[in-house]
Amino acid sequence: MVAVAPVLQAQELRCNISVNSSRIQGTNKSVFNTLQRDLYEFVNTTAWTTNIFAQDERIECSIFITINEQIGTSDFKGTLQVQASRPVYGSAYTSPVFNFMDNDIAFQYLEYDKLEFNENQYSSLVSLVAFYAYIIIGLDYDTFSLRGGTEWFKKAEQIVLLAQNATESGWKPYDGSRNNRYWMIENILNTKYNPERGAYYKYHRLGLDRMSEQVSEGRDEVLNAILDIQRVYRERPDNYLFFLKIFFDAKADEIVNIFSEATQQERSRVHQILLEIDKANENKYKKLKEAVNPF
Repeated sequence: MVAVAPVLQAQELRCNISVNSSRIQGTNKSVFNTLQRDLYEFVNTTAWTTNIFAQDERIECSIFITINEQIGTSDFKGTLQVQASRPVYGSAYTSPVFNFMDNDIAFQYLEYDKLEFNENQYSSLVSLVAFYAYIIIGLDYDTFSLRGGTEWFKKAEQIVLLAQNATESGWKPYDGSRNNRYWMIENILNTKYNPERGAYYKYHRLGLDRMSEQVSEGRDEVLNAILDIQRVYRERPDNYLFFLKIFFDAKADEIVNIFSEATQQERSRVHQILLEIDKANENKYKKLKEAVNPF
């Protein structure tokens, strides 16, 4: 793993970048070290918005790329995991906001080629990383103001539109899994998911940010956010509910922790709601059930 020096210029993201090439045979690993360094500089020095961020306001995030296949000298395939968090007011705790694994990435990269983002042009590697940068920023803004991330989600949508003629997968509605980049931004901007967009604000700004001073009141707002998501689930804007999966992949463990010290009645209610709307994490929610029925 190559060590990367810190960037002096303050931008929106404070992003850790990791490129794992252990599955690629051969002795020439310099291209992957250079790729990691170039991506680090690109993500952390690009001005993604027109807003000014102080150093301590930068969004904490990580991008982990695993190279599974190298085709020739400049074509690569693999996976990309993105994680992002935001601080909680009045505490040292950071709350996970985004935790997503993209299992189907492909891009071209020539060692020492400069990575530059042009929002009017598709470029396989730059567009891929820029898309997730805007998703991270948009979700962060949504946690601080009601659907405040729309402007940045529109930037991600523009990247998807430019990628419709790309040969790389994951950008089009019919590309493999419905859990791809096309459907991610479609769900986020679909007005049928507005209650979930609002839930990000209610959960974080009205809920978590109050809990250092008003634990019960803050926890009530977290429950209200979950109820908003339950409403989306019951109206079922699509058959896949991808955006709900994005929320709970980041939040399942945290929700259990938030309600671990709630009353038995609250834990029981939350447990029943979660079993209805997020069956994938049923095993995690058993902790709430065990707290409700300890014997």
